[in-house]
Amino acid sequence: MAVIPMLGDWEIPRVAMLRTEEARKLAEYRTAGGSGSIWMDLGAEAVTIELAGAVFSEPERHGFLDEARARLAAAEPLSFVADIIRATDVQYVLIESLVVEESATHPDEIAWRMVLRESPPPPPPPDPFGGIDTGLLEDAAGFVDGVTAALDAVAALGNVPDFSDPSALVGGVTDEVVELLDGLGGVAPAINALFGGP
Repeated sequence: MAVIPMLGDWEIPRVAMLRTEEARKLAEYRTAGGSGSIWMDLGAEAVTIELAGAVFSEPERHGFLDEARARLAAAEPLSFVADIIRATDVQYVLIESLVVEESATHPDEIAWRMVLRESPPPPPPPDPFGGIDTGLLEDAAGFVDGVTAALDAVAALGNVPDFSDPSALVGGVTDEVVELLDGLGGVAPAINALFGGP
């Protein structure tokens, strides 16, 4: 290994094995009555990187365990550098698992295995108004201005009478009509007598 594997700012000690696994997501569509299948590519799976090694002295063991477990517990994407990821798009990884083994046959040694999983940064959020024609926004603003002007004009008309009650429009005229009709009450018997009525 020409490049010592680095996880964030931590130089991983005594790496004995590095392995990557890359795959594509494929959806299978079977053809009715035909042989074979149609495959649809759904993009790449996250790259899996496996590292293994062993640390020997007590200070080295304690330092390794402290560093590895702190990064595992933080669960934050970390940069990763190693020869084996050359020509990949791997930028950030998460520690998916950490296995530590101690054996009585090698009492001063702990063997470890770590699995990293690619964790690309999320894409930037889309512009909520990116697909809207700016001319439409200007038209909408003009429409709102027109509605506001119309409401102001209606308010400027002042007190418009309520046409649901027509008596409010004629006011005191109805009282005069009632007096006239009462005065005609005495004329009705004279008209009946004139035409020979009862």
